[in-house]
Amino acid sequence: MSSKERVAIIGTVGIPAKYGGFETLANYLVDELHTRFNFTVYCSKYNYDNKVKSYNNAKLIYLPLNANGKSSIVYDAISILHSLFYSDTLLILGVSGAFMIPFVRIFSNKKIITNIDGLEWKRNKWGRLAKKYLKWQESIAVKYSHNVIVDNQGIREHVKLNYNKKSTLITYGSNHAFFEILMPETIIKYELPKEYAFKVCRIEPENNIELILATFSKCNKNIVIIGNWNSSRYGEKLKLKYSPFDNIWILDPIYDQKILNQIRSNCTIYIHGHSAGGTNPSLVEAMYLGLPIIAFNVNYNKFTMNNLSYYFSNEDDLLKILNKLEKEKLKLIGIDLKTFAESNYTWSKIANEYSKLF
Repeated sequence: MSSKERVAIIGTVGIPAKYGGFETLANYLVDELHTRFNFTVYCSKYNYDNKVKSYNNAKLIYLPLNANGKSSIVYDAISILHSLFYSDTLLILGVSGAFMIPFVRIFSNKKIITNIDGLEWKRNKWGRLAKKYLKWQESIAVKYSHNVIVDNQGIREHVKLNYNKKSTLITYGSNHAFFEILMPETIIKYELPKEYAFKVCRIEPENNIELILATFSKCNKNIVIIGNWNSSRYGEKLKLKYSPFDNIWILDPIYDQKILNQIRSNCTIYIHGHSAGGTNPSLVEAMYLGLPIIAFNVNYNKFTMNNLSYYFSNEDDLLKILNKLEKEKLKLIGIDLKTFAESNYTWSKIANEYSKLF
């Protein structure tokens, strides 16, 4: 029998990663640490047609539930219960099923490590009851976990201020992002302009999509925005309103990562409008690619970028920044951000920090 520590990873759609920051994190923890730990990863069977039993020596357990939305509560709870029979350490990503943690502490000696994510209860997409539930779960996770992981200094300060508890700061890796040459067929297919700003994200209010679109509608700069416009009335309304502008390219989701990377890699400016959460995976990827970035003015984004870029709080801020940009200055910003990402956001560094807790 192996003497390696047994670690369960709970709270993701699964691996190999197809979607989301936590999935990418789980994937790279297994890639980097599978020779040192025995991993079990819980997966949603609805997201995998080919249900392999293992990935890079990690055991994969498929549950007949969706990993996101309301069903994530049951999904995480069942994963936690099941993992008690197969693991020494539980790495729980997110707080949906945190109500289980006190019972685990009472009835077992398993080690509980919880990454509380980016203050999920603040997101506008949740209703009043959902926000209350998520905030309650966050408090349980912080109180009863052996170790609490935060991905941003802003979240760390929140945990200290509101719960008087220390947390471990571990961010995300970015060195899986790679530069792609923009191919002529991609330019033709999407009718892309020669120079453009770029944004890719979920079309949700806290990502400040409307602010960004409204600003670009008032200037002559081009922008390409990729997102799930048709998933909500909010997205449909914005798509209908801003599609007529000649300098705004509104594109539906692109699931071919190679093509998406082509369009992202060759933008002149990356616009990051996220106002909620901690260290955003798409932001550190843009940094690693050396893209000049203009970001929404919240402490999470400033901590992530070491305050090395431009920041906006409203339409006037963003418009002023866009109108005064110089190519040489943008180039230097991109170089500084890439240098910082190469030193701080590599998967080997992140995995090593997790391994200390395991």
